[in-house]
This record gives sequence, C-alpha cells and structure tokens, in this order.
Amino acid sequence: MIPDDSWDPDSPAGGDGLYGLPHTPDEAAVRVIPVPFDATVSFGSGTSAAPEAVRMASWQVDLDGGPWRQGVAMEPVDPRIAAWNQEAGDAVGRCRAGEDAYEVVDRVGMRLNALVGRRVTAALDAGQIPAVLGGDHSVPVGAVVAAAQATPGLGVLHIDAHADLRPAYEGFAWSHASAIGNMLVEELGPVVSVGLRDVSSVERSVYAADDRLHWWSDQDLANLGWSGEPWPTTCARMLEPLPEEIWITWDIDGLDPTLCPGTGTPVPGGLSWQQALGLIDAVSASGRRVVGFDVVEVGGEPWDANVGARLLWALAGCAVASR
Repeated sequence: MIPDDSWDPDSPAGGDGLYGLPHTPDEAAVRVIPVPFDATVSFGSGTSAAPEAVRMASWQVDLDGGPWRQGVAMEPVDPRIAAWNQEAGDAVGRCRAGEDAYEVVDRVGMRLNALVGRRVTAALDAGQIPAVLGGDHSVPVGAVVAAAQATPGLGVLHIDAHADLRPAYEGFAWSHASAIGNMLVEELGPVVSVGLRDVSSVERSVYAADDRLHWWSDQDLANLGWSGEPWPTTCARMLEPLPEEIWITWDIDGLDPTLCPGTGTPVPGGLSWQQALGLIDAVSASGRRVVGFDVVEVGGEPWDANVGARLLWALAGCAVASR
C-alpha cells in the first residue's frame, strides 16, 4: 500500500506499469494475469493484442478514487502463450480447410487452462485478487475452475452478448463460444448471465437443464427500462441468485458495440457505459465479495483499449472495496 504522501495520483503516469502505478505484481492487491490468446475466434481477430494495448491506454485513466493506493499491477506475459496461440491458430486454419487437427487445438486449450488456473491459485494463496485480461473468452475458463475449487459454491456474474454454452463450436471443445459451459464444474454455484442477445437453440436447452443458470436478455432489460423500472432495481434483481462470493466474467461485447467496435463478435444492442458502471456499483452495494474477475474480448485498437482499461479499473475498484 502506498503511504499518503509518497505518490501523487493526479500526476501524469510514470513508468510503464498499469495506470502508471508503482506497485510490482507481488505487492498489488489486484494481480492482473495477461493472456494474449485468441486462436478459436470465429469472426474478428485481434483480441490477443489487448493486454498490451490496455496497458498503454491505462496511462490516460484518471485515478480519482479507486484502488490506486492498494495497487493494480500486471505480471509479465508467460512466453509460452504466444507459441500456443500460433500453434492452435495454425491448427484451427487447417481444420477449417478440412484437415483433422482438432486434437491439437484442444490440447493447447488444456495447457492454457492449466497455466491460467495455476496463476490464479497462486494469486489467491498470496491473498491477492486475480484478474485475467484476455484474449478471447476461452482464456478465463481455467481461472474460474481454480477459483471455484478454492471457494466451493462460487457464483459467477457473466456479462456478454452470447451465452457461451455450446458443447463445442466448429468442433473445438475449448472454444470461446463454450466458455461458460466449460466453467460449469461441480464446485461452481449459480451463474447469472446479463445482456444476452445471440443465443442458439442448443444453448437454450442447456439453460433449461441446469438450474444454476439464470438469464437476462438484452431485450428483457430494455423492456424493464421501458416499463419504468429503475436500473438499480433491475441490477438488484439480477444479482439476487448469487451467493456471497462471486467471480465476474465480463466479455466486452456485452456492451454497446460503439464502445467496443474491435471485439471479436459484436452484436447490436448491449449495455451502455452508464449501465455497466451502475451494475458494478450494484455489486458493491450488495455486499458480495469479488474473489476475482476477468475482462475479455477487448480489441487491440486504441478506442477499444481505452474502454477496456476503464472497465478493468472499475472492476478492480469494486473487487478491492468488497474485501
């Protein structure tokens, strides 16, 4: 923690760390784990560039309030991830060309899950809040599984345009389109999905078969707003099924795509920036403890990274305040 008089949060960012903060990853309350992996993306590419783009964009975020004293720091990227992204990406291309390279893609996915899971476990054991920064939505699967094993009954607040419940997509078991389904280990508790607007018939059947899953579509939220229900009331209703301890998994395409035009699979509709911050405020007001969180599917362009850096900061502040 920074003493009161040793660092000025209003000064221009110095150094090259997240938000210009002076903490090392071992010192910070929030340990950001960068995972620049997007091999299974099915539309737009480039989210593997997000961790570095967000780091640079973060220097422009004003640190009024928030967890600057406790610290938010990003650990170095594991050098194996780039090689795995290339290996899996090449195999995905071969599969789409008609070759049978599915086992290669799935093997890389399992390696990535294990790596991210170990990093999250280490952060939790050190008393830190792990924050995974993707990359596509497949990257926090190992994180959530590890957190659920450490905290049985852990709930998940899931913000997304998509349900991500496909058993596999394009034949890839660890696809970004299967992320939530792959998180549904025995130890996991309720999952509340917010802002969905592209859902397949297979995913609807998964929802119907698992009573842990709760779903608020983008149209549901619009209808409630049109009926006059205040957004804080809607947020409180959405959070109701969640237990005291939660993980927040935030696919940035859950936002209005004007805020994230470079995301992998943009969909019309989505939360406004004010709604997003209101939902984060509602988590804080609810008294729930945020065990960890992730921000994924951020595009690598400056505007996307600008929004991603601010979302990361807001979630970090919520998580630190929830301790």
